[in-house]
Amino acid sequence: MTDGIDGISGALRWGRRSLAFSFFAQGAAFALLVTRIPAIQDQYGISDGLLPVFLAAVPILAGVGSVCTEQLVKRVRPSRVLRWSQPVVLLALLGVGAGDSLVEAGVALAAFGLAVGALDASMNMLGVSLQRAYGRSIMLGFHASYSLGGIVGASLAWVGAHWDLSLFVSYLPVSVVLLVLCLVGSRWYVDGGGAQEAAGGPESGAQEAGRVVFRMLLPLCLVMSFAYIGDSTVSNWSAKYLQDVLGSSEQLSTVPYNVYMVMTLVGRAMGDVGVRRFGAVLVVRLGAVVAAAGFGVVAVAPGAWVGMLGFTLLGLGLCVIVPQTFAAAGRMFPGASDAAVARLNIFNYVGFLVGSPLVGALGDAWSYRGAMLVPMALVLVTLVYAPSFGGGAGRYGGGHERPRAVDVGPGGSGV
Repeated sequence: MTDGIDGISGALRWGRRSLAFSFFAQGAAFALLVTRIPAIQDQYGISDGLLPVFLAAVPILAGVGSVCTEQLVKRVRPSRVLRWSQPVVLLALLGVGAGDSLVEAGVALAAFGLAVGALDASMNMLGVSLQRAYGRSIMLGFHASYSLGGIVGASLAWVGAHWDLSLFVSYLPVSVVLLVLCLVGSRWYVDGGGAQEAAGGPESGAQEAGRVVFRMLLPLCLVMSFAYIGDSTVSNWSAKYLQDVLGSSEQLSTVPYNVYMVMTLVGRAMGDVGVRRFGAVLVVRLGAVVAAAGFGVVAVAPGAWVGMLGFTLLGLGLCVIVPQTFAAAGRMFPGASDAAVARLNIFNYVGFLVGSPLVGALGDAWSYRGAMLVPMALVLVTLVYAPSFGGGAGRYGGGHERPRAVDVGPGGSGV
């Protein structure tokens, strides 16, 4: 396809748009699941004691899905994994809404978890390779689409709950529409831009995968885990904290997570510009400081509105860390970025699994105000590892941007 005036081919532009929609659809699907957990529990008669087992199984299986994806992309292109894992996620979501027995719930959630792991890994693989092809930071934009999808999904879940719709009725139109659009959009996915594709496709990437040294990747793995410990703290404890500790009303206690999601959207929408202008290291450091300040404000807040300010800061700070962690892994292992992203993605689920129980245990044993200081300290550790985000072409723009992007041509998208 013809290059634009900035040297970006039409294939890459369409690849970017279709991948952004994939992130959007994943954000919506995940929000539709997690925001209706009480309804899922009621529909299947899941006891309070058994519910944590079901909830923990999803991220554990997602980690398994990410590991399997690392092996799978040695043989097939990441675009193919994404093309077929996303429909499975949407159909599994529909299956969660359609069943009526614990076995059916377990099967649907297991399929959802495994497919989500493959989906998250393959989406970020394509995002990293597209960013390399563009020669400038675009990774935060993809995750902004995810945040937007999460906001839309949570809003649709609220509508379903408000109108007392069954889960199946609530999920059906959304799943069908997203499924059709994702399948149509998948024809424009682009695998090109990564060194392994340029050198000969998945087979070459498989040979390069051995170069991913865990010791080198470990700082980014820790940063990923700490960021998701912070994120899961907000998603699981913000409402309870505002209501039980800061004395808000039940209605007001639902606001912090929505504010948090909106601020992640705002921060990610602006973040790529910041990375291009100031570099990834400075943006990550600033994000860590702002996030830590948010936890500090939440911990000492005298009332609900000050607590809301803290959760606002958390959204602005945490939102930049995860996308830049994936981007940094791609720069660290340019010849094996797919393998690096798949391994790093596992620590997404590690942080999600650890965060909520950690804060809950500390809150019960000590105090919930004190518990907020632990994710604050973990986020601040990111400052120690911030130099890991500056390897390779860590800065874009201002004379550092590549003069011409890789043109993968019409054959660059996986078929």
